[in-house]
Amino acid sequence: MVSPRERSHDLRLVQNDDSKARDIRFRRALVLVANVMTVFLLFAAMATFLSYGGLIWIEWAMLAAYALTLPWLSIGLWNSVIGLWLDRKFGSNAAKIVNPALGRISGDEPISTRIAVVMPLRNEDPAPSFQRLRRLQEELAGTAWAKQFDFHVLSDTDHPGIALREEAGVAQWRRSDPQATIQYHRRSQNTGYKAGNIAEFLDRSGSAYDFFLPLDADSVMGAETVLRLVRVMQVSPEIGMLQSLVTGLPSKTFFTRAFQFGMRHGMRSYTLGSAWWQADCGPNWGHNVLIRTKPFHQHCMLPKLPGKGALSGDILSHDQLEAALMRRAGLEVRVLAEESDSHEENPPSLADFIRRELRWCNGNMQYIRLLGLPGLAKLSRVQLYLAIQMYVAAPAWMLFVILGASLAAVPQQFVGAPLSFGLGLFATLLILNLMPKLMGVAQILADKDRAAEYGGRVSVCVSGLVEILVSMLMAPIVAFGLSIFLVGLLFNRRVGWNAQQRERERLEWHEAASVLWPQTVFGLALTAWLVVLVPWALIFAAPMLVALSFAIPIAVVTTSPRLSRWSVANGLFDIPEDRLSNAQDALPAKADIA
Repeated sequence: MVSPRERSHDLRLVQNDDSKARDIRFRRALVLVANVMTVFLLFAAMATFLSYGGLIWIEWAMLAAYALTLPWLSIGLWNSVIGLWLDRKFGSNAAKIVNPALGRISGDEPISTRIAVVMPLRNEDPAPSFQRLRRLQEELAGTAWAKQFDFHVLSDTDHPGIALREEAGVAQWRRSDPQATIQYHRRSQNTGYKAGNIAEFLDRSGSAYDFFLPLDADSVMGAETVLRLVRVMQVSPEIGMLQSLVTGLPSKTFFTRAFQFGMRHGMRSYTLGSAWWQADCGPNWGHNVLIRTKPFHQHCMLPKLPGKGALSGDILSHDQLEAALMRRAGLEVRVLAEESDSHEENPPSLADFIRRELRWCNGNMQYIRLLGLPGLAKLSRVQLYLAIQMYVAAPAWMLFVILGASLAAVPQQFVGAPLSFGLGLFATLLILNLMPKLMGVAQILADKDRAAEYGGRVSVCVSGLVEILVSMLMAPIVAFGLSIFLVGLLFNRRVGWNAQQRERERLEWHEAASVLWPQTVFGLALTAWLVVLVPWALIFAAPMLVALSFAIPIAVVTTSPRLSRWSVANGLFDIPEDRLSNAQDALPAKADIA
């Protein structure tokens, strides 16, 4: 028989759950209204500008393309604004506000669960990957919980020489630490790509583990971060996935340093803001994420899409779909929305970055066929749509530019159009696009101690300004590459799953030209068109024209060893890990300390 005290306790729990649910619904409604209003106002402003002289079919098409760019822009704006507000209001407790489960642990709880740390590989250089994985294993070996972790190298390598190096590396690792459990398994076929490799591991060994932690070949995680994730999951049976915020590792190339500096600041505010309203329906980026094994194995195995087209077959972008399936199974997907010892390497050149984007683009476009999966949460469908829309925005932007340039053949359409209005709208759109980065930089500048980790406020401002200029050059080049690829998808052209280029000294001219010649041809042609017909439009188009016309030298110069060394020596784009690494390098060797 239930006592009055127990009934009262249960009632309070139900009321508390109802209050949390109402709060989350309010947050989501607020974000929805803010985004709808933003998209409407931006669309209305562009429609007003184009309507001078009356709207013709080209301008209607421009408005349609423009509308496709707005949802992603708006969601980035509001996520970053909310993230900055949370950071300033709650400080170091902001991550706990958006993910209350983080407040359930003190940090010294025993680890009672079994965890598999898995690293899928395919034709990667195994030495640096093993070094990263061994770092985590050795750190965990220094704790009382080493026996709770097993390490699994899951090889899809089909290059015999690399496979031999993998086997030798694992054998040497085992000899160096006989106490550790290190397993190596190599598949004969790359069925299902990375997701298929993990699925095969779960079929074979998943029942032995409560959680598993997938790492990419370029992932780095520290023991403290991993133990924190495990402790939160142990006391939170409602969570199926707990994603850590992933930041870039120290790099030596100018391109990578600039890219990850901007990405770090953009992601910090963006992720915190999105976690505020996404709550239990958060992101999965496919690595550096702790996953509850049994429900994942039961509910998150990916379907093979029927047919023979570019959007059929094995799913390339598995991560966000797995999050949607975990949420459909009734478990929460949460994010640790703060920086920790969870990192990855970023592409070393613009050409390598574009290649990676094309593969992700192909995978995200497959979500078109998955939006109607039965039983998905409404927010999960929104997230799949946004994953699609993120890449649709690039060709929509290019189409808008091409259609706008074609208006030069209809000069009467420009009569009466106020230049000041157009410049104001252009500036507004530019600022809104930069808002995630601006809000992230503002977080740093608002805290003197945090700014010191980046070299001080002056260094942050200088690096932030240079990174924005670099990103303004990169964005059109990437967008045009994505546009060509998406047109190719219509004709069933797709990408495969090959090893990524993670390290290079520099990008050679011939390789840059082989990837970026379409951007160059288009940029020069568009420049000539505008110079002849509407030279005043160069005011708006100059950044894009420079980027596209000089795409090849831009890609080569941003990997120049001399420029890269200069950026390192002067602390340009420094992140805290750079400064920590420099401080450690300055220490005398242990033998000299005595």
